[in-house]
Amino acid sequence: MSPFLFVGVVLSYFILLVIIGRITSRGADNQSFFIGNRNSKWYLVAFGMIGTSLSGVTFISVPGWVGTSQFAYMQMVLGYLLGYFVVATVLMPLYYKLNLTSIYSYLEERFGFWSYKTGAFYFLLSRTIGAAFRLYLVANVLQLAIFDAWGVSYYVTVAITILLIWIYTNKGGIKTIVWTDALQTLFMLTAVGVTIAVIADRLQLDGAQVVNLIEKSEYSRIFYFEDWRASNYFWKQFLSGAFITIVMTGLDQDMMQKNLSCKNIKEAQTNMFSFSIVLVIVNLFFLSLGALLFIYAAEIDFVIPDKLDNLFPQLAVENHLGISVSVFFLLGLIAAAYSSADSALTALTTSFCVDFLSIEKREKRKQKPIRQAVHVGMSVVLYLVIVVFSFISDDSVISSLFKAAGYTYGPLLGLIAAAYS
Repeated sequence: MSPFLFVGVVLSYFILLVIIGRITSRGADNQSFFIGNRNSKWYLVAFGMIGTSLSGVTFISVPGWVGTSQFAYMQMVLGYLLGYFVVATVLMPLYYKLNLTSIYSYLEERFGFWSYKTGAFYFLLSRTIGAAFRLYLVANVLQLAIFDAWGVSYYVTVAITILLIWIYTNKGGIKTIVWTDALQTLFMLTAVGVTIAVIADRLQLDGAQVVNLIEKSEYSRIFYFEDWRASNYFWKQFLSGAFITIVMTGLDQDMMQKNLSCKNIKEAQTNMFSFSIVLVIVNLFFLSLGALLFIYAAEIDFVIPDKLDNLFPQLAVENHLGISVSVFFLLGLIAAAYSSADSALTALTTSFCVDFLSIEKREKRKQKPIRQAVHVGMSVVLYLVIVVFSFISDDSVISSLFKAAGYTYGPLLGLIAAAYS
């Protein structure tokens, strides 16, 4: 794909996001920014959460996993169902009962000031690193695909990447993100659907034949019950999926903020139940895409890269599947990363304003300027963290930081569990 076509696609996409941001942010105030005035449509929240859950890392990595672990990932995805059930029936009723804006403020009621601040700090730390990591990956793609050819500095690319998010979220916050995330989820799923359709067409297969081909391939095995010591043992994967969901959704301000924007607990639970079922189907499609990519690569004698995460990007961007797949892959990747990053930036702003600045106790006229200043500040923090990642320039070190940030959810789980008991 030429850099000019690339930039045309990206620019058109972001213009659309900005237009949506402008329309949805009319009359927005702090309550719109933080919880969408508790007036979000549950089905929009549910659909948008698919994109938030499936980051750019997942968009690239899940199809690649099929080469080494077949469909074993579905065991963890099935565990997600249990986790989302716990979140919807245990945690969400509590959050709605207490009318929370930040879910960590519950800790102050149960354990006092320091436990509250500790819980909020763990979230800020982990989500800052996580969001920066995802944006770092997208900035790298944009740099290689567009800006290197034009001699634009990487640091300018990073600034543009974050500025675009700030532009369409700075007024409406969650009120806007509910809509933009739904759009970005649509682009992501369209990218998967278009790629599957193109591969099926090139292999001259109809829908039933595609299903049959995947089912009979070496990649389709889901369940592993033989060796309890193996990492792919069913109960390990299933229970891991359940706990990951409880912690990284139910105890995460980023993931819960959109759920708290629904009108009432009944609609919020309907959203969660619907989303969890659809997410299972979506992950099955991602794994099916992975199987088809490996099958198609063998058919055209394409050399499988040593790093399997690169299989989908190489087949798409190097035009092995045609221009339509290249365009939708780009849109899908950006949508996957931005649907995670925009809500993360809004959640970081919300948590800092509510948990550390006690914005709701400030004078009414000062609340909006404070929130706007924090939103800019959090954007700058994300920029600086991404710049640090670029200086490290070692994927293994950066991945280790990303994983280490995830460990902060353990103490959060302990705090919330103790508070609930």
